[in-house]
Amino acid sequence: MSSEASSQQPIWIQDRDTVIAHDPLVEWRYQTPPDYSLTNQYLKQQSQYNHLEGSLEAIVQNLVRAFEMEASYKTNPQQWVSIVADKFRMSTNGGPAYTAEDVADVGTYNLFLGDSEQYKSSEESFESSANIFHQAFPNGFLWELVEVLSGPPNVTFKWRHWGNFSGPYKENAPTGETIEILGISIARVNDDLKILSLEHFFDNSSFLHKLATGCPFHG
Repeated sequence: MSSEASSQQPIWIQDRDTVIAHDPLVEWRYQTPPDYSLTNQYLKQQSQYNHLEGSLEAIVQNLVRAFEMEASYKTNPQQWVSIVADKFRMSTNGGPAYTAEDVADVGTYNLFLGDSEQYKSSEESFESSANIFHQAFPNGFLWELVEVLSGPPNVTFKWRHWGNFSGPYKENAPTGETIEILGISIARVNDDLKILSLEHFFDNSSFLHKLATGCPFHG
């Protein structure tokens, strides 16, 4: 697909840096837009899948990355271009369906992980949860689409999330290993390819167990 054809696509299925630059009036969580330059560099080095620009796989990957960026950095869901804000719902492993406001207030980590022995979402804020995982994965916790299983309006796809456990996780020292999560999600989209709902399915217990099995950290 030519760059001209790509620029004619809806903004939310272009790359997330284009989405970031789109609206100068966005209410950013940390006052300034996020910088994905290092993340993009790591993705080029570590991605296992290179989807053809303009393919359904590339479009879905762009859409989900745009959503993740907006959920993490835009405090006002009405400014999220990747979703239909007033209808949006998100759930994990058949759990409660959360609104976009819930996501903006509590954070995706807390809504994804819930309460367990290794992590208690009920005791963490958006900022504290982000800090915990940014410390554990200082080079980022990267995401890519593996395969699209069905197209719109119920887009079902496989994905992988991974990062190098090179910083402390709470009181646990880093192991230096690459920790990977594999999952399946269903994104229900409207005719404009904006997300109406997201359902995620993955094993969060094994992910947390790997983080919590390091030696006690005394740094």
